Amino acid sequence: MGIKLSTQDLYAWLDRRLSLSLYREQATKKTVPLHRQTFWYYMGGFLLVYFVSQVLTGALLMVYYVPEIQSAYASILALNSQVDFGWFFRSLHSWGANILVLFLFIHLFSTYFMKAYRPPREITWWTGLLLLALMFGFGFTGYLLPWDEMAFFATKIGIDITASLPLIGEELALLLRGGTELGQGTLSRFFAIHVMFLPLITLPVLGLHLLLIQLHGISEPRWFQKLPADKQTHEAFFPTFMLKDVMGWVVAFGLLAILVALRPWELGPEAEPFAPAPEGIKPEWYFLFLFQLLRILPGTIGPLEGEHVGMLLFGLAVAGLVLMPLWDTGQSTWRSRIAVGYGWTLLFLFVALTIWGMLW
Repeated sequence: MGIKLSTQDLYAWLDRRLSLSLYREQATKKTVPLHRQTFWYYMGGFLLVYFVSQVLTGALLMVYYVPEIQSAYASILALNSQVDFGWFFRSLHSWGANILVLFLFIHLFSTYFMKAYRPPREITWWTGLLLLALMFGFGFTGYLLPWDEMAFFATKIGIDITASLPLIGEELALLLRGGTELGQGTLSRFFAIHVMFLPLITLPVLGLHLLLIQLHGISEPRWFQKLPADKQTHEAFFPTFMLKDVMGWVVAFGLLAILVALRPWELGPEAEPFAPAPEGIKPEWYFLFLFQLLRILPGTIGPLEGEHVGMLLFGLAVAGLVLMPLWDTGQSTWRSRIAVGYGWTLLFLFVALTIWGMLW
């Protein structure tokens, strides 16, 4: 005699063991404010979809990739030409990395201008900044792995920029290279950092970031909080906002898939370490602002080297973002205005230097 198991029976069985009803009750109590800036609340969900896509496609690529300078390029070439849909998943991973960073910048500035760093969300803001830095690390270490010409020389430029850091730059560059020149040691270290060390750090930081969002709820702009209670409108997080969010995920992933299908990620000539660097070699677009800043500064500025001044300016800009929750707590109007001006200045410089670097 067969055992009949209904959906309700399965839910009851899981509920007794996982307390699903508790999470469901919590989700139904959570609300999302509705106002003219509600659209920005969906950015976090988009980022989560792109991150999961990176994890899954990265795991598939690891099955075929060989982290050895004599075989790395050949393994990617074979993946592109001999493995069913191999080109698609590689392009999905490469394009996905760029789209992920783009949406990270959008999410960063949208939360900044909505003042989502104010108490009690300081740690949420700091974990978000740390996640952005970790994504930069993923992009930098992953770019070299195909071992093609563009990736090799762009990574060399990136490590040279690292070497310009005051005090620790040379030692850090030596550690990343695994020697004085880019070679097997560099590829092995970048592969280990990309697939093991960075994920081990990212997963708990991401988990803490999501937990803090659930604990403190979704941030409301100050102007919305000042509205009379009867003028404030909210919608239930589950299922109303959640269903909209899922629809956004489908659209976001669909746009990425369309981009991959129409313009697969290219694989250039194999890297030749002793060959001269081709003209026009530049780092990835999300490092161009820093690359262009260092390039336009003179060799020396007073007693300091121009590169050191550039890295110092970059460090001060990052420090401003880190310390902003302590500066703008919402108690002072003039501090809030300075914070807004600081954000617009950073956004303008980032966009201007990036475009300048692309056109140079």
